[in-house]
Amino acid sequence: MRKLIVNADDLGLTAGVNRAILETHLGGVVSSATLMASGGVFEDAVTAARSAPNLSVGCHVVLVDGAPVSPPDTVDTLLAIRSAEPDKFYSSLSAFAARATLGGFDRDQLVAEITAQIRKIQSAGLQVTHLDTHKHAHVFPEIFAALLRAARICGVRAIRNPFVPVKAIHARQYKGRPDLWKRYGQVRMLHTFSRQFRQQTKRAGVFTPDGVVGVIETGSLESSGKSSGESSGYSSLLCQTLASLPEGTWELVCHPGYNDADLRAVHTRLLDSREEERRLLTSAELRQFLEVQKIRIISYREFAETPGETFAQNRP
Repeated sequence: MRKLIVNADDLGLTAGVNRAILETHLGGVVSSATLMASGGVFEDAVTAARSAPNLSVGCHVVLVDGAPVSPPDTVDTLLAIRSAEPDKFYSSLSAFAARATLGGFDRDQLVAEITAQIRKIQSAGLQVTHLDTHKHAHVFPEIFAALLRAARICGVRAIRNPFVPVKAIHARQYKGRPDLWKRYGQVRMLHTFSRQFRQQTKRAGVFTPDGVVGVIETGSLESSGKSSGESSGYSSLLCQTLASLPEGTWELVCHPGYNDADLRAVHTRLLDSREEERRLLTSAELRQFLEVQKIRIISYREFAETPGETFAQNRP
């Protein structure tokens, strides 16, 4: 059986993003969402989450391209060096990656900041069912180790598996798309960390899906790669990706939203694509496709609480 957790990232980013996530949950296939504790409209996101009790809410841990929840002087090694905004994290993922790979972050400070973000959401009265990171920062072992420690401290049972399984990646889908081809190469390279991820998660006794999809296609889920005159059918990149899923439990990462003035005022490359994803995630075509493919939508809460659910790391 193939199960799919559809998780909307960036809850709390803008009111339009909050509204779109709620709409794609109530009228679409989104089953889970991750909330940014440092998001500009955090309280609005909490209200939205409370109005949808079946929406599984996790913490979208921000360690890059944002600001800490902790007092800046207590997490100084996590902040950008020689930045015009000294109280913020690195805005560049490449700079963050270099620091993380070289062990430049204080491990206790990482755990303290991640814990503070989780606790802020829990203090608002929401159950934090799972964790992931902004820009998939926990692909790096140092960040993931801190995420695991914080999960244990806060009692969170599930964490996103940020690795796209190689057997589910079909290079031909991305040819002719330089932006996606570059991301495809990055994903293949980062996959070298996947074995260590599986080993650590197994030792910690934390639930994680078999892998993630939608990472390479972020911002292009509705694109078919066909000429405008061709019939689309189930030709979107999303459907092409889901059709090739092996047996197991997988997570689809998505970013629905409204491209309004608030969204254009924040630092994000995903603008029109959020509108496209909102439409796709609420479409009758996608629902029909999932039925035809016999893919069952579940939430992170259901995944972590299912008796006898196997860990992804135990699969061959």
